[in-house]
Amino acid sequence: MKKTILFCSLLFISVTPFAQGKKLAPDNLKQKTTFQTSSPWMPQIDVRSDVAIVYGTSDRNGETFEQRVQSWRDHGYQTAFMTGIAWGQYFDYFLGKWDGKNHLGVGQVTQKGDTIFHGKNMPYVVPVQSFIDYMKTAVIKRVVDANITTIFLEEPEFWARAGYSAPFKEEWQKYYGFPWRPQDESPENTYLSSKLKYHLYYEAIKQVSSYAKSYGKSKGREVKVYIATHSLVNYSSWQIVSPEASLASLPGIDGYIAQVWTGTSREPTYFDGKKKERVFENAFLEYGSMVSMTAPTGRKLFFLTDPIEDWPRDWADYRKNYQATFTAEILYPMVDNYEVMPWPERIYTRPYKLAHSDSSVLIPKYYSTQMQVMVNALNSMPPSANRVNGVNGIGVLMSNSLMFQRFPTHNGFEDPQFSNFYGQTLPLLKRGIPVQTVHMENLAYASTLKNIKVLVISYSNMKPNSPEVHQHIVDWVKKGGVLIYCGRDDDPYQSVMEWWNTKGNKYGSPSQHLFKLLGINPSSGKQKFSVGKGSVYVIRQNPKEFVMQAENDNDYIRQVKQAYEKDAHGGKLIFKNNFYLERGPYDIISVLDENPDGKPYIIKGPVIDLFDPQLPVLNQKTINPGEQSFVYVLSRVADKKQPKVLASASRIYEARVEDKMYSFTAKSPLNTFNSARVYLPSKPGKITVINSTGQIISDVKSSWDTSSSTLYLGFENSPDGIKVNIEW
Repeated sequence: MKKTILFCSLLFISVTPFAQGKKLAPDNLKQKTTFQTSSPWMPQIDVRSDVAIVYGTSDRNGETFEQRVQSWRDHGYQTAFMTGIAWGQYFDYFLGKWDGKNHLGVGQVTQKGDTIFHGKNMPYVVPVQSFIDYMKTAVIKRVVDANITTIFLEEPEFWARAGYSAPFKEEWQKYYGFPWRPQDESPENTYLSSKLKYHLYYEAIKQVSSYAKSYGKSKGREVKVYIATHSLVNYSSWQIVSPEASLASLPGIDGYIAQVWTGTSREPTYFDGKKKERVFENAFLEYGSMVSMTAPTGRKLFFLTDPIEDWPRDWADYRKNYQATFTAEILYPMVDNYEVMPWPERIYTRPYKLAHSDSSVLIPKYYSTQMQVMVNALNSMPPSANRVNGVNGIGVLMSNSLMFQRFPTHNGFEDPQFSNFYGQTLPLLKRGIPVQTVHMENLAYASTLKNIKVLVISYSNMKPNSPEVHQHIVDWVKKGGVLIYCGRDDDPYQSVMEWWNTKGNKYGSPSQHLFKLLGINPSSGKQKFSVGKGSVYVIRQNPKEFVMQAENDNDYIRQVKQAYEKDAHGGKLIFKNNFYLERGPYDIISVLDENPDGKPYIIKGPVIDLFDPQLPVLNQKTINPGEQSFVYVLSRVADKKQPKVLASASRIYEARVEDKMYSFTAKSPLNTFNSARVYLPSKPGKITVINSTGQIISDVKSSWDTSSSTLYLGFENSPDGIKVNIEW
């Protein structure tokens, strides 16, 4: 993350195996929710997810890495490990202690000769062999020796503006077989430089993950390796090169963490001629790109979001954007694994500004309560076969090569704010169409295009990585798919040295090869062609034109509508101003602004408002344009005879039902306040709340809602557990 670093339906009547002090066997437990931390266990950050991801192997403050890991195990956590694969506190490597050689020279270097640093004596690295060997023997080996079997390699990142260091020049010569060429001199040099950056991190991860697996096996352990990475949308937007989708084909990679949060999603975008932040929409596209990258491969995917972000804002800003990104992630019902937050120590123990004030305070109680309700909802968030309302059959093709032509600018061709991508997606998304992204690298998988009726492609900001890509697309069209190709094919990367103009191929642009396989001639002036059972539209505009100019996407939308309704026989293309998903007991809603329909979305109750720390029961919930909502629908309580905690700002343990009595233990970080709403068959007659030392807590808020048969409880949290007994 360009950062300093730099989710229970809630809590049903099940006993979570989280006994304090007990060392648990990781292989026997689920790993559904996680968080990452560089701190030892502290009561203020006892988040109560399944797994604590311990960050970095550094010994600090008189405590070894192994002791830091043990501190989390001693409090009942499974432990995993995360470390940067492009940067990190590898001072023994950088400063020469590891092998007697100073390695600061492996940093990524810009045209001006500046090394790009992540911190003092911490460069972003060109992953040369010595660094890979260091990662294997000094980091991964120590982690496996500490009996950790789940490893996350974070952020394989090579800055697009880098590529001028001596080690990079040496790697160029080895990879291409001819001397280094400065990327600023030509589009082809830029493209070749980006491909090499991509390859270097692919190879580094291949070696490190393979070593982790083999070394673990030598110790009798099955090690799993995941990649924690920003989305392809964000890396392309932020001008960073990373292996992304290709890693899913590596035997050593078991899945990904999708690092999406306010910091990535608030990157301004163009739509209707206006450049501004569109956090929900951007997050929805980011999470979607991670799904399309991973789903066909069967790899496990964790979704991350963050209750704050790296840049100092204020708590009101953090809360608003956390709701937007959180809503976006849970609108993908096929994903039910979550990193609920990074760095709880900075969330719970670092002061930030209050809105409209110069005062800095620790996280306000109202926000930590709301956040913990949301986080604990993820512990048992169910997957669902449901889909977001609206048309789900329209896709936009993506490729890793989106990262290859972002920097520098050549021949005056610009793509401000990555607008060629947003030009294909935002006009659909803003009309309430849950547009999907499709990864070019996954086209060989039959499931990739299985549910896509209309596919939008542009080579204005990416290029196909092989002729096989086009064959997969042509086969899909001939079976009835509808293709919309957008682009003038006038960017300077059309003629870079690639497969379409080498080894006997002499196409002036990659689309010419695609059109030849389709058997069509767009230069004839026609816009629509029949190919087999399918159809092809060619729009000779670059997609950025649809969003950078006001009211300039109408023709594009008209073509998509005709393609979907008439050619793909998909039914009516529904335009609306909302996204809605029913997921288990939850309703999840986002209402879009910048839409002709300015009406709010109304949910009929009774529902519990999970974005309100007081957990009120509402007869109806109104969501206005630009807002999101997350509610528990009380009509979906499965067994009306059984009491249960429906929502809580704590995790629930040891839930027991006896004759006219219900008891449970609530655990959550110190210095936070618990709100809970409990379903009961009858109005309670006696409520007893006891702390971990056996003392009765008198300062308990409670109220009974007859209409929903639910009890509200509020009391100070404790990681040691608060025991609740309810009798009726």
